[in-house]
Amino acid sequence: MKPTQLSRRQLLRIGALIGAGATLTAACGGGTAAPAAQLEAPKAETPKAEEPTPTEVTEVAQDPSQPGAPPLATIAEVTEVARDLSQPWGLTFLPDGTALVSSRNTGDIRRIDPATGQHVSVGIVPGVVAQNDSGLLGLAASPDFAKDRTVFAYFTTATDNRIVALEFAENLGSFTVARVVLDGIVAGSGHQGGRLAFDAEGNLWVTTGDANNRALASNPASLNGKILRIRPDGSIPAGNPHNTAVFSTGHRNPQGITFGPDGSVYASEFGETTEDEVNTILAGQDYGWPASEGSQGGTGTAPIFTFSTREASPSGIAYAAGSLWMAALRGQRLYQLPVADGKPAGAPIEHLKGEFGRLRTVGVAPDGSLWVITSETDGFGWAGATPVEGDDRVLRIKLARP
Repeated sequence: MKPTQLSRRQLLRIGALIGAGATLTAACGGGTAAPAAQLEAPKAETPKAEEPTPTEVTEVAQDPSQPGAPPLATIAEVTEVARDLSQPWGLTFLPDGTALVSSRNTGDIRRIDPATGQHVSVGIVPGVVAQNDSGLLGLAASPDFAKDRTVFAYFTTATDNRIVALEFAENLGSFTVARVVLDGIVAGSGHQGGRLAFDAEGNLWVTTGDANNRALASNPASLNGKILRIRPDGSIPAGNPHNTAVFSTGHRNPQGITFGPDGSVYASEFGETTEDEVNTILAGQDYGWPASEGSQGGTGTAPIFTFSTREASPSGIAYAAGSLWMAALRGQRLYQLPVADGKPAGAPIEHLKGEFGRLRTVGVAPDGSLWVITSETDGFGWAGATPVEGDDRVLRIKLARP
């Protein structure tokens, strides 16, 4: 196997150490704040113009916590798909293999050609208000996109968070707002949630935050601090526990949701000061917030994984090759979490630690690779981000499957 090559970020930092470059302004977003005295000062970095070379990663192919367990998928190669994106957040793929990425602060949706990395705007969602962690967040293409050309978007307005259906033109170069699917999700001053995902039955799943109002998370009459499940027209699917959109309660700020091949539903969630968590989502269950945080506290359904808030601040999550793959903002790494049947199947494995900065979103592309979106330009200066030339970017991760 070839030796591990230095990432673009490592090369930039080496350049900074030899004095070639100016200090760049720090900007970041999401996560849990830490006392300012505990944060490192931004490092001077020198932008490089050349394209990054693929990074070959030599992780252990078997989870050491499970002797005799079957080998796990590992990261074989990391390449850059696209760059120069402004506060990217949501990601979804279209049937032709192109991808849509949302810009949280501008309300812009850009279409990315995976072959060339070129991205062009297909329009701006009207009425987006971007403050703190609000703005244009999750995207999810309709399972019937080839017929209805519809993409669902979650965003903040001046009055609430809502989900709308966007109908695309035949050439996919523009869209119009076709209808409001769900509104009345309290926006508040933070904790918007915002991830969207379709399951195999065509149900739309939605993560919502507590809007910095803890009481909303445990209030079954509120849409906030919840995992929601609705139909694409906004109606309630059979099997929802209370005949409402609410599927589970007691969440602080979940920003990732995905599904295992057996139908298990997994969600990643920001903790407050102690522990972030990953949960298996079950109908009608309460997950403890605000009385409990992670494994701390005696109420609610227990998480299947927990992490220090300094090492995670999890946002997007995706399932591929027997593992969950979770983006960490403050932790600046990609976690691999082996799972089976809604339960842990091994200990967490860390990848890309510190190599590309804060990671926001993970998605599985049509070719089976992982796409990971960085989050270095979000503007939250306390969380340690240091944007460099080319940020923010989309990375393609090729997996070596067992």
